[in-house]
Amino acid sequence: MSTTTTINSAPEFLGHPRGLVTCFFTEMWERFSYYGMRALLIFYLTQHFLFSDEAAAGIYAAYISLVYITPVIGGIVADRYLGPNKAVVLGAILLVAGHLGMAIEGAQAVETFVGGERIVERDQFYLQIFYLSLGLIIMGVGFLKANISTLVGSMYERKDIRRDGAFALFYMGINLGSFLGAIVCGFLLQYLGFSWGFGVAGIGMLFGLLVFLRGQHHFGEAGKPKSPDLLQKPVVPGINVEWAIYLLSLLGVIVCWQLMQQQALVSGMLGLSLIVMVLVVIAYAILRCEPHDRNRMLVCLFLMSYQVLFWSLFEQTGSSLNLMADRNIDRELMGLEIPAAAFQSVNAFFIITLAPLFSMMWIGLARRGWEPSTPMKFALSLIQLGLGFLVLVYGSSIATDPTQVAMIWLILLFFFHTSGELCISPVGLSMTTKLSVPQVVGMMMGCWFLAMAAGNYISGTIAAMTGSDTIGGEVADPAAALATYMDVYSTAGWYSIGVGVFAMLLVPLLKHFMHGIR
Repeated sequence: MSTTTTINSAPEFLGHPRGLVTCFFTEMWERFSYYGMRALLIFYLTQHFLFSDEAAAGIYAAYISLVYITPVIGGIVADRYLGPNKAVVLGAILLVAGHLGMAIEGAQAVETFVGGERIVERDQFYLQIFYLSLGLIIMGVGFLKANISTLVGSMYERKDIRRDGAFALFYMGINLGSFLGAIVCGFLLQYLGFSWGFGVAGIGMLFGLLVFLRGQHHFGEAGKPKSPDLLQKPVVPGINVEWAIYLLSLLGVIVCWQLMQQQALVSGMLGLSLIVMVLVVIAYAILRCEPHDRNRMLVCLFLMSYQVLFWSLFEQTGSSLNLMADRNIDRELMGLEIPAAAFQSVNAFFIITLAPLFSMMWIGLARRGWEPSTPMKFALSLIQLGLGFLVLVYGSSIATDPTQVAMIWLILLFFFHTSGELCISPVGLSMTTKLSVPQVVGMMMGCWFLAMAAGNYISGTIAAMTGSDTIGGEVADPAAALATYMDVYSTAGWYSIGVGVFAMLLVPLLKHFMHGIR
């Protein structure tokens, strides 16, 4: 009996396999920890370690790009050796260790000025713990992220109309965790400090591990290694293939630990990885696939390139937009000042409220034959992304205070960015699992996250363009800072809309080579 048949014959929950519930809550807690930590990261760099805006943007970009490079490794290792279940468990263990390591705070950096030159003294021991913790998180996400999405795809036939709806619901779980993580960790930072916010993120990841261990049996054969006997094969006396993989994952942590301190190397490694993976996919599609699958694989690879632009702009959320919220947004509401980090939950709130509507909309349109194709959804995502930036720029232009913008304009930006995200991210996960040949779906899911990594790294370059002079972690000239933000965001908005319109023109051609898969 095939894997798909086995899974689809299992009891269902609200019209979907029960395994979707396990994936939903595992990813919810993982995203609680990841986004809770991410909401604090740029402030930790600029306010605790007193890095400049430009340096903090570089570290932030290196981190979030590595987070999406490692799923290529995690996907391949799961495809060939561990299977998704063991890979997810390994990733979760590394994540728990990394997030709890972030809670080890140490003393705040000290800033002095000597002859007009800014000198910052940082405790190197705690700085190395910080980098090591990021290394653990990077490798943990690598093993968990691609494979939990692969498990979702394995529960549905390639042309099952429930697929996009399932991934939209799965994406809602991701953002429920993101919503709670940003709020909880943001308020803990505001009132108790960084170590409390990071510590709660680690506890959230521990809950995610326990949820997966309890529910992994729902995946049946799909979650198990394809060749269990291979894992028991000895590599050296006393160490088999499975344990060698675990030891190599720790070596990967050490590599990421060092890379976080050498951001230029990340850029080179990312570029090389992109070239290699593109060539590997093209070669596999041409040499190993029959014509229809070959064309689908190549269309899938092309559509992944849209992500580079989307995420390079969208990921301003955690870096430059996060700092702007702290410096240039009027955050007072009914006498309460909302922590800037808590605004990271707004995008997640809109995902939670809009994802079910999008899920129902896609299914309803599909039944009537009106659903936009995947290439059209991607084009719409870029247009909505650009509109979000232009709305914020407009809000700034009518502000009466040259240093402050009403929070409603930032919230509207998140609304447009969220609607755009729902047209590319869950749809793209679904696209990857249905356009890819089943034998390499894990590798292709890794390529999806590699494209995200490229966008995330470029986001750091864009964020650095918004950098302002700071003293003790506080911006020196708020009015000049706001003007700089708006100049960059205006350019970003118009560019994104232009590319989105061009992408619409390519839709008929791409649909032709998808051979009936939408």
